[in-house]
Amino acid sequence: MISILFKINKRNIPQNYIFGDMQLNDIWQDIISYAQGISVWELSGLIFGILAVLFLIKESVWTWPAGVAYVLVSFFVFWEARLYGDFILHIFFLVLNIYGWYYWTKGKKGDQPDVLISHTSAKRGVFLIAITFVGIFLFAQFLINIPNYFEGMEPAALPYWDSTTSILSVTGMWLTARKKIDNWYYWFAVDVLATCIYFYKELYFYSFLYFLYIGMAIAGYLAWKKTMMNQSYN
Repeated sequence: MISILFKINKRNIPQNYIFGDMQLNDIWQDIISYAQGISVWELSGLIFGILAVLFLIKESVWTWPAGVAYVLVSFFVFWEARLYGDFILHIFFLVLNIYGWYYWTKGKKGDQPDVLISHTSAKRGVFLIAITFVGIFLFAQFLINIPNYFEGMEPAALPYWDSTTSILSVTGMWLTARKKIDNWYYWFAVDVLATCIYFYKELYFYSFLYFLYIGMAIAGYLAWKKTMMNQSYN
């Protein structure tokens, strides 16, 4: 969920500076320029996305309606920006948000007030890693071949890195929906990669936000770990 919050309308961000000659003032000006030109749809996505993460850290079921609202807004933004790969991925994210909402509400066992946080078994964890690597390779091939599928579209930039953050996000969303604490490992990896990728591509606004998300992922993991310890004493 953290990883998909700000893949919005990248075309509006200035990319006029040479990476080797960057100045802090240039980076700050890019951030200010983006913030001043943000659309109502992008601002809505920003608000719903941050709410979804904050509710997730607090283990609140409200993370899912906030996530659904974010995805619905993102459909419009991605389509308008012609980010078709992100648009397709968000169809899966919508399904996973609805599933997570259902599971956190109806998946309680016995007299439990909430679905308990748990670890993924070692066997399933290895399976998920294997499926994730396969998904990264296949989605990267799709991104590489986009010009062959859609006439007039330019080749994807950094297809393997883009695919890595996207597919890791899908796995993270699945683990989040199942209330597995392992989801935070995936979000942490995505946030670190995205911070570096966006900085390299001179998308400084996104790089800064994902840097903040690294801290939120750590905070989320620690909060969930504390809840798991309390569960074991009850």
